[in-house]
Amino acid sequence: MFESLQDGLGSALKSLRGQGKLSEANMRDGLKLIERSLLEADVSYEVTRTFMSRITEQAVGEAVLKSLKPSEQVVGIVYKELVDLMGPVDHSLHLKGKDEVTVLMMCGLQGSGKTTTCGKLGRMLISRDRKPLLVAADLQRPAAIDQLHVLGEQIGAPVFSDRTTQDPVAVCNNAVKEAKKLGADTVILDTAGRLHIDDELMGQLGRIDKRCSPDQVYLVVDGMTGQDAVNSAKAFNDALELDGVIMTKLDGDTRGGAAISVKEVTGVPLKYMGVGEHLENLEEFHPDRMAGRILGQGDMLSLFEKAQQEFDQDEAQRLEDQLQKGEFTLDDFLKQMRQIKRLGPIKKVMGMIPGMGAMLEGTDALDGAEDDLKRLQGVIHSMTPEERRTPKIIDASRRRRIAAGSGVEPHVIGDLVKQFEPMQQMMTAMAGKGMGDRMKMVRQMQAGMAQDPGGGLARKKQSTGKRLTPKEKAAAQKERAKRLKLLKKQKKKR
Repeated sequence: MFESLQDGLGSALKSLRGQGKLSEANMRDGLKLIERSLLEADVSYEVTRTFMSRITEQAVGEAVLKSLKPSEQVVGIVYKELVDLMGPVDHSLHLKGKDEVTVLMMCGLQGSGKTTTCGKLGRMLISRDRKPLLVAADLQRPAAIDQLHVLGEQIGAPVFSDRTTQDPVAVCNNAVKEAKKLGADTVILDTAGRLHIDDELMGQLGRIDKRCSPDQVYLVVDGMTGQDAVNSAKAFNDALELDGVIMTKLDGDTRGGAAISVKEVTGVPLKYMGVGEHLENLEEFHPDRMAGRILGQGDMLSLFEKAQQEFDQDEAQRLEDQLQKGEFTLDDFLKQMRQIKRLGPIKKVMGMIPGMGAMLEGTDALDGAEDDLKRLQGVIHSMTPEERRTPKIIDASRRRRIAAGSGVEPHVIGDLVKQFEPMQQMMTAMAGKGMGDRMKMVRQMQAGMAQDPGGGLARKKQSTGKRLTPKEKAAAQKERAKRLKLLKKQKKKR
């Protein structure tokens, strides 16, 4: 998320840190790099100019230049201004009581992810004990009605549609009237989009707005369209008086300029962001957390919240009880890895941990991490229950058997056992500790990872640091098969 902007701002701030004692001249040079990185990330020119004038006014002041760590002061200034630029925090959908019907109108250009966002929003409302009704009012795109029905079925919400008319205003109006009969307390109108802004589209949306009087109007914006997203947001806001923006496709390699610019241009808050294709991938937008991500400071709060939602609480309690007894097995380790995978791709999760993004920058430590976890799972599954409980008993003979069963070299089994022992000690040592002690141990673990980012559990690479090619893998497998055949012959002779 926001890789280009992170890289650009990171390089600019790094250049300031490398200057030692800053003068007004090299401070201004560093600020020019910040300005360029914002423009390259598709932040609106007007927004960039306003943003930079506020930062420059503070950064070239005497208090900053004469401070002990002026570069760190600049980071603080940039962070604060980013938060102000993207804020304030406002996730409220302003829902009425359950005895009344709240009408939410979704609008946006075609391809912005509007229909999928309606499904995501509906799922979120159901999790909050609301009863949404999805309304298929996009009569321009042939598959839109069917798509919404599929989404409704997936989340368990009713969908209102009328294939006998081509008037979206009538569809929306009838849906609002039918909402109570269908047992709904929240109506989500999925209106039509266009490939570009035109009078017909705006006229249609204006008529729906006037006829149905929605309580909230939200614009769905594709975060990957950059400057076009900002321009369309301004046009929609002028025509409809938006109440909020939902940014989609922020899980891709988007430059991030739209997210920074849209709020400033429209004056309405960024409420939610789509961070994946799945229906659960809708997150609240927190300006302070997003500023932290952009500046490479991670986002532990969002990570903790996601973990709270995704982790099996009973399993977590069982593990805690085992740790209290001083027990932590390879089975427990494997379960923890599976739970972590539910938080998303390993690289994304690591990027949310403060310092980890910068630590792994420029390395291939996490390349193929998903494959490595699958391989690790195969290794552990090839062990007996006793071996998983007590890895110390795995001798040379057992290593060869496990290696043959999981398709890896025997030394990989040895590496796993060696790496697991200190991890086991640390996990059991954390049992019964207070939060302060636990955080101290976590910092120690992170320091260890700085020395060995791969954790020792990734597959061994050649001395060049490159992965084996398919041809080299085939040769290695052939060699392994030969050795196994030779071992079997030797056993028979004995």
